[in-house]
Amino acid sequence: MQKIEPQSPLAQSADMLNGNIEQLKALFHELITEGPEGVAVNVDVLKALVGDSTVTDADEKYGLSWHGKRRARQLALTPSTGTLRPCPEESVDWDTTQNLMIEGDNLEVLKLLQKSYARKVKLIYIDPPYNTGKDFVYPDNFQDNIKNYLELTGQVEGGQKLSSNTETSGRFHTDWLNMMYPRMKAAWSLLRADGFLLVSIDDKEFCHLRTVLNELCGEENFIATLVFDRNRKNDAKLVSSGHEYMVLYARNKQLLTELDLRLRAPKEGVDVVRDLFAELRNKHGDDWGAVLAGLKEYYATFVEDDPRLPLARFSKVDEHGPYRDDGNPSWPGGGGPRYDVPHPKTGKPCTVPSRGWVWPTYERMKQEIDAGNIVFGEDEKRIPSIRQNLFEKDEQVLRSVIFSYAQKASQDFATLFDGQAVFQNPKSYRDLHRLISYLTAPGELILDFFAGSGTTGHATMLASAEAEPSRRFMLVQLPEPLDPADKEQKTAADLCDNLGKPRTIAELTKERLSRAAAKVKADNPMFVGDTGFRVFKLDHSNIRAWNPDSADLERSLLDHQEHILDGRSEADVLYELLLKLGLDLCVPIERSEIAGKPVHAVGGGVLLACLAEQITREQVEPLAQGIVAWHREMAPVGDTTCVFRDSAFMDDVTKTNLTAVLEQYGIQNVRSL
Repeated sequence: MQKIEPQSPLAQSADMLNGNIEQLKALFHELITEGPEGVAVNVDVLKALVGDSTVTDADEKYGLSWHGKRRARQLALTPSTGTLRPCPEESVDWDTTQNLMIEGDNLEVLKLLQKSYARKVKLIYIDPPYNTGKDFVYPDNFQDNIKNYLELTGQVEGGQKLSSNTETSGRFHTDWLNMMYPRMKAAWSLLRADGFLLVSIDDKEFCHLRTVLNELCGEENFIATLVFDRNRKNDAKLVSSGHEYMVLYARNKQLLTELDLRLRAPKEGVDVVRDLFAELRNKHGDDWGAVLAGLKEYYATFVEDDPRLPLARFSKVDEHGPYRDDGNPSWPGGGGPRYDVPHPKTGKPCTVPSRGWVWPTYERMKQEIDAGNIVFGEDEKRIPSIRQNLFEKDEQVLRSVIFSYAQKASQDFATLFDGQAVFQNPKSYRDLHRLISYLTAPGELILDFFAGSGTTGHATMLASAEAEPSRRFMLVQLPEPLDPADKEQKTAADLCDNLGKPRTIAELTKERLSRAAAKVKADNPMFVGDTGFRVFKLDHSNIRAWNPDSADLERSLLDHQEHILDGRSEADVLYELLLKLGLDLCVPIERSEIAGKPVHAVGGGVLLACLAEQITREQVEPLAQGIVAWHREMAPVGDTTCVFRDSAFMDDVTKTNLTAVLEQYGIQNVRSL
């Protein structure tokens, strides 16, 4: 029995205002919009409908507008005041892995990653919260953005309450767009010039997402909408909708078209062209004009019948066997040879395709297997296939309508967690693995800032097991609290309790990554690549902000003598320096004792940091000379920045003397914090 509360409709008089709006909506749907306080009537449209000639089209323009868009744009550009604190104890293979798992509000994390990862991500994939009318966990109501995040996730007292974004709230689309817009804007700058953006979405916000992405990414960079048939029914009364969308954009579609020179190279020339491309990228960076010029110059040296020439027409036989006139290997008479190809898991011979194998000998086939160009099925009964990778075989183009492996992937996910339904409808790692293999090459970086159950990390590890070097993943997940009283979250909350972990979604993400890594290794015993991940957590900056107490300025000044917050470790400060100086969070770090002080060398000496708490006048000379000697030994490329703790120096003379010695020997960028 439902209790009638004071705010219940039955306890109130008729809502005349909403009644009028509903009548107007029934007559003229285009009148209704979303305003600051919810549902509103567009008066200009009303005037136009009744023939009011005072309405002009001076302010009309093509695009999508909503309340809060200007602020959402500004929010993306506002610098973050936070940092990412390292958590080696929660990581897997901390010392060797190149993968990242970051706990935090993804907008703040994306801002913090700007210096270190701008134009370095090859693929951004996200599966954002669908606008389903449930609670939002990304309100972005920031006075102090980091404090708000810590309160929201229950890490400090405050207990911010979430508001429901129901379809009757009047701000249904507005709230979702205000959440998505700044995140997409911040993420876009992380993509490489030849990178891709891939976003999962359903029908409710599909059209709005497309319009927003056309604005942020450029309509000319839209590639396709992928439709995934999930082969499932629901209880819809009119149409059972069993599909979802993925929207695909390129960072620079025109550039990809121009680089088609290397995409069209027949197989025998792919390795040559790939090596040349990498060499040109290392030499010219993002100067794509110079890269393209180098490729064209290379192709111009070919003779007419060179098998590496794109689209060359020839017919020849060499040590690899005969070729058709389009440059692809074939076999006389159309029937290929037959030989045993052992399955990498079972060791049994794979089923031979009816036409036979493409290459004349197993030794030739083994070259392709070792290069990661052959994809095997679950067992020997599935016929192996040539990898469909965008940068190796452009003749096998991805289709826009894809039959999803969602059901099988859900079963696999449940098996990982011993049959427990930890997540409701997790994304299919099999589908994502297929796309990662197609859109990225080995060694490239994939970002997912709505990590959820960790599907992207799982799919990336699977792709790495098939081709070396390992692809890298960077996941970001809000440590959203799990409520054991919620029946959909109870199993997940109980699992966290059994593991002795906090009840958050981020803990489940880490657990899934650990279990998936073990599964990938077990299924691929020859794989020795990267299945670890470094964990970082969003928090306030380690550097104390100037926040004086007007009633006791003397105490405020004394407290501010130490610029580092209490309880922060050397590692905390060191990794904040990496972010502020634009260094990779997985860059190698060496440690040495010099004059009794710990000194860290980052990236082969690009950054030197001595964060000792005390440096006396007597220690200046041996410390400085030791740092100079180590710096010479490493011989870093480019300028070196040397950082000390400001409060460590006994006085200004000590600081000045140390700086002078370092500058005398060529270390010009000396800083303190």
